[in-house]
Amino acid sequence: MKAIDTNVLVRFLVNDDEQQAELVYERFRAAEAAREVLFIPLLVVLETIWVLESAYEATRKEIVGSFSDLMQMPIIEFEALAAVQGMVTSAHLSSIDLTDILIGQSARISGCDSVLTFDKKASRIDLFELLKQEF
Repeated sequence: MKAIDTNVLVRFLVNDDEQQAELVYERFRAAEAAREVLFIPLLVVLETIWVLESAYEATRKEIVGSFSDLMQMPIIEFEALAAVQGMVTSAHLSSIDLTDILIGQSARISGCDSVLTFDKKASRIDLFELLKQEF
């Protein structure tokens, strides 16, 4: 199995470099023809969200839709798929950052009760617990 790097995934999603995007499309078609699965590490998901938000000013809806679509592709396998699915689902229920939701979902599927944080906004959902002085 081969993994996909952030820059390959971004080329596929935004098609900002036609030559590189075409290489990605060709590789995906070849994977489909060979019934090959391409792996997307969780860190690539996190980095892709950051790149799409910061460099491409993609909306939350666009990003969530992209990951929802990717999960439907038979050639794609996500590390911690449950965390990615949880992020997509939770994104509709909360306004906290997608990256924070993904971190919380990843911690949850790893057996954690919550993520300790100083982020007051993130601590509004049950995946996070505000770290504060107790006296």
